[in-house]
Amino acid sequence: MSLEISKSIKNLEKDDISDNLLHYVYNTKHLLSLIKKGIDTEDPSYLSSYRSFEGEVYENFLYEKLLRYAEENDYITKFILKGFHQSKHKAYANTLSISEKEQIVYRTKSREISEFDAMFITKNNELYFVEMTLVKSVLKLRRRLRKKKALLEIIFPNYTIKSLIILNEGATGTKQFPDYCKVWFTKEFSAKEVLEYITKLDKQKLQPKDKIGSKKMIEAHTLKLHPFRYYNTMSWITKKLRSHPKHIIDMSFLYNFKIQRYHNLYNKFYIGYLSLENAKKILTLKDDEYKPDKRVVVALEKKHSDEIVLTYYIQTTRKNLYLYSFDDEGKESKEKKDPYGITVTEVFHINKLMDEKYELNLQNINTMKKLLKERFESNSKKKKS
Repeated sequence: MSLEISKSIKNLEKDDISDNLLHYVYNTKHLLSLIKKGIDTEDPSYLSSYRSFEGEVYENFLYEKLLRYAEENDYITKFILKGFHQSKHKAYANTLSISEKEQIVYRTKSREISEFDAMFITKNNELYFVEMTLVKSVLKLRRRLRKKKALLEIIFPNYTIKSLIILNEGATGTKQFPDYCKVWFTKEFSAKEVLEYITKLDKQKLQPKDKIGSKKMIEAHTLKLHPFRYYNTMSWITKKLRSHPKHIIDMSFLYNFKIQRYHNLYNKFYIGYLSLENAKKILTLKDDEYKPDKRVVVALEKKHSDEIVLTYYIQTTRKNLYLYSFDDEGKESKEKKDPYGITVTEVFHINKLMDEKYELNLQNINTMKKLLKERFESNSKKKKS
């Protein structure tokens, strides 16, 4: 057997999963408050909340189906448990484990780096991570894939990393998926029955949870992985990028295959900082917007096209971080970063690492822009030829 979709999954048949779908805990607080207020089901706020809930139900439904598919399929040798199927374990740092929400995650001590809808290993030593979504346009999903694949290649170097993508019929842009992706399509999904159960005051008596007792089913933290220290590696890359005896940036190190894998994971490498005075010559900064001693951290950001561009970060407090970037037409944008996101922690960490020798001037910035642009154009020509 290989990884072909079963009729049961394609047709969303639910006769083999008992009442398992109703045993999950759903994030319905906002949706239920809208229902209580009598908000029209066509109202944008209701539709947004309902779609989010329906996505949760779809993911749980498919996870239940995949459990049973894996048990019967000889091609799959190990399947990672999550939700109420696994034993309660705390989320371990720097390894694959289960989060408080009972999802499969990889985390540093303080932050989740990636979450996986499902994961399994085949007899061909392939490790598949699964993405399942009801979203019709898959552009954002394609962007997430690169980061997840890079992380898994770093922590599981002995496996070939692949992805199984499960979508509803009618999803667009699927031909753009990389060749390591296997795509399945299911019929249109509806979560109406689950919502009806949740909103009923008189709850039906549920059948007990139906768990799979196969030797294939394993806990996330039992998978042996290659040690990876997120912040240590990030600091090492910053130091190496600036350690060339003659050049402001070590381009051969940056474009090394292994370092570009890390770039796929981190999305940005930090290269140094500008004084606020110098940054004002590049960015639109008001005179009294930031304290004069604020550093502007410069990063090498990897776009989805593989072009590497310069972006700029200003951290005003531990949780307040602003990103300045430019689009392809040179238009500047300013964005406040998520105060609980990983970028806030990264910039705080790297700012402590960088002493005066990491300070950049405008000539350095222009040199780096020129080198990066030339390399991107050169690589693009090679791909075309």
